[in-house]
Amino acid sequence: MGCGLQKLKIAAVSVSGLAFALHPSMSTAATAADGQSAAIPVAAAVASFYDTWHSHTIWFRNGPNAAAIAQLTAILQRAPFDDFSQGPALAAEVQAAAARANSGKAQDVAEAERVLSSAWVAYVQAIKSPTRGMIYAYPVLKPQGSRADEILLTAAAAPNLAAYLAGVSDVNPIYKQLRDAGYAEAQASGNMTPDPRLLANLNRVRSLPARGRFLLVDSGSSMLTLYQDGQPIDSMKVITGTSELPTPLIASYMYYITYNPYWHAPDHLVRKTIAPNFLHGGMTYLKSHGYHVIEDWSEHPTVIDPTTVDWKGAAAGKVHLKIQQDPGPLNSMGILKFPFANPQDIYLHDTPDHAKFDLANRNLSNGCVRVEDAKRLGRWLMGHDPVSPGSDAELRVQLPGPTPIYLTYITARVKDGKLSYMPDLYGWDRNPPEFAAN
Repeated sequence: MGCGLQKLKIAAVSVSGLAFALHPSMSTAATAADGQSAAIPVAAAVASFYDTWHSHTIWFRNGPNAAAIAQLTAILQRAPFDDFSQGPALAAEVQAAAARANSGKAQDVAEAERVLSSAWVAYVQAIKSPTRGMIYAYPVLKPQGSRADEILLTAAAAPNLAAYLAGVSDVNPIYKQLRDAGYAEAQASGNMTPDPRLLANLNRVRSLPARGRFLLVDSGSSMLTLYQDGQPIDSMKVITGTSELPTPLIASYMYYITYNPYWHAPDHLVRKTIAPNFLHGGMTYLKSHGYHVIEDWSEHPTVIDPTTVDWKGAAAGKVHLKIQQDPGPLNSMGILKFPFANPQDIYLHDTPDHAKFDLANRNLSNGCVRVEDAKRLGRWLMGHDPVSPGSDAELRVQLPGPTPIYLTYITARVKDGKLSYMPDLYGWDRNPPEFAAN
């Protein structure tokens, strides 16, 4: 099936508020190793950790780790700007427990150790929860490391605990820049209530990697950026989905590129353009554009004789045709297609029409992403100039390795330390998307 042939399904699925109290009866949503969400009591999980790992003291090894305790407190006090509203209350719990531990009594120290660990686990599980509405084509692309034992064992092994806490809380460079700018402005104004638009953006970008190599498509700015270890190394303009057919939030892997791709015409273009033009130009029009009527969207579809088709019915929207276009200079896919697994059949592709890249508003597609410089993108993916191995249609060439790709929607920007917001074309700052999986 081609891009835009089916409108994205959006279901209004409510997301429950999260409770992160330290009382054993309270629980937090955590992502288990198999990617499934489960209610795990924080205090019970922390108690189990210490029962199992008796020697793994984290906060009071050789006396209180004052720098780490101060860092944890600061992180929790700022936590409403991570969309973790319970943070300040937990910060007060941490401070009180640490003060009691100054008595040196074994019971007070043991209790403080568990209070601090419970607060840290609750916070980390909150910032590692999956992005609302994001399609994760592979479970490994969801935020990892949210089990209590994983969180605490990693903290216990950190050579510099305070630095480790700060690094985890920063999530990734894009997240850190947005959050820190919003927090700084709130401190300056005295209004410590986070802007819901900021929290919506942080939720969408927290699934991005902190390091490594990945490709980011942002429908908020209609830009594609190539990242290496958290730093942008190249970017280009793209055409992304309209408000009616938005480009969805997706995390996936790209394994190959396709040379000389076919193009599958979306239904509305068959109705508005191809069918009326056939009624005027007949077979000459179809042949000049390389169009074929096909039975289905399979790998090797059966071609239908166009003279047997009800073109008037197609133009009226009463008959729905599947039209495939051969590769060539008029092909709407251009010379390269960049597929990746996802249930909405979204992909990146070249285009013969580059005039639209000069427009300020580039939310013009049916959901798929047209790239400004397909050869440059192919060069980054392949490590050399992309050269087609032949003239046949749909030639697939494997990449040197799988490349993570993230499609997101960023409407918050930081310039000169100041936070600003772009128009919310998709309305997702107010109502997070919930895309129905196929």
